[in-house]
Amino acid sequence: MPDPINWSLSMPYFAAALVFGYLLGSIPFGLLITRFAGLGDIRNIGSGNIGSTNVLRTGNKGLAALTLILDILKGTLAVLIAGLYGPDVAIIAGLGAFLGHLFPVWLKFKGGKGVATFLGILLALCWPMALVFVATWIAVAALFRFSSLAGMTAAIVAPLGLRFFEQYQASELFFLLAILILWAHRENISRLLKGDESKIGQSNS
Repeated sequence: MPDPINWSLSMPYFAAALVFGYLLGSIPFGLLITRFAGLGDIRNIGSGNIGSTNVLRTGNKGLAALTLILDILKGTLAVLIAGLYGPDVAIIAGLGAFLGHLFPVWLKFKGGKGVATFLGILLALCWPMALVFVATWIAVAALFRFSSLAGMTAAIVAPLGLRFFEQYQASELFFLLAILILWAHRENISRLLKGDESKIGQSNS
């Protein structure tokens, strides 16, 4: 049976979880890391995105890996910390973290595309499905060499797979997050349809 969010809990807890998750998720690690490394504003490089894929275009694989790890961890930590107050609060904090990454107030609501933070939230809520997510990403990336396509495909698989694991409440959350992932990748989708999307290893996307 589905396990809907228990809205009978005190609303201040939900509001606090949403704000906490948002603030944690809105930390633009890619931008901060590249600036501290003396590489300038990552938004002026490649696609202009603040995520690890664009950080990789600076030529520094270490900084790209660090950005990826931190973007994952902010989703994971938001859920785990909020989860101390209950599973419903954890779900809402996860949503907040994802929204914070996509729409950070510090960057005029222009953030990343959310794949790493999506994975971090998934890791905290259902780690076996997180492994499926990673396997799906790797398989699609290896076959087609499009990072964007790999991320979108893995995101679509996640809510379906969560139902297999009987994580119905999490499945509802990730259905919404998958829609937001597709929206964030709308320009990539357009380029994929036109045949203009750059493949992994090329300089632009």
